[in-house]
Amino acid sequence: MALGKDYADQECSIARALEIVGERWTLLVVRDALYGVRRYNDFLVHLRIPRAVLAARLQTLLDAGILEKRRYQESPPRDEYVPTDRALALWPVLRSLGQWGRENVPGTQSMRTFHHARCGTELGAYGECPACGAAVPPKDVEMRPGPGLNPDPEDPVSRALLAPRRLLQPVEADRA
Repeated sequence: MALGKDYADQECSIARALEIVGERWTLLVVRDALYGVRRYNDFLVHLRIPRAVLAARLQTLLDAGILEKRRYQESPPRDEYVPTDRALALWPVLRSLGQWGRENVPGTQSMRTFHHARCGTELGAYGECPACGAAVPPKDVEMRPGPGLNPDPEDPVSRALLAPRRLLQPVEADRA
């Protein structure tokens, strides 16, 4: 039997979720949105993704209610892509997938570390704060450079993401 191109006929929540976020670039777009990337060109530069692929992934995420398009400039019209509550619900998935990669893919180093912004403690394996015992929502997570992160990146978005920052805080890349 030939492998189908989608999971539409499967009665499985994982299969249904993969219909939305299972394409290879989609979770990276969501990750960047949670990191604070908002503008089309910033996604393009940071991910080094083909334009057509980015446009398709953004449309899928808009249609699924994971991102929301907001106008930030009228003339010429320009929009940004803002994570919704559905995107925030993907944070534990992204965090777990990153942890799995560090632990199970040889040669993988931590690009970023995640800390409870209130007390500075690095988050535990399940996104909890070991010091406070609190479950830490994305808005209370501070992201810091890890040992595997390039300290001198070429693109302005990566440079902006070098500084410790809270998740969801919009990236202000040097556009000069």
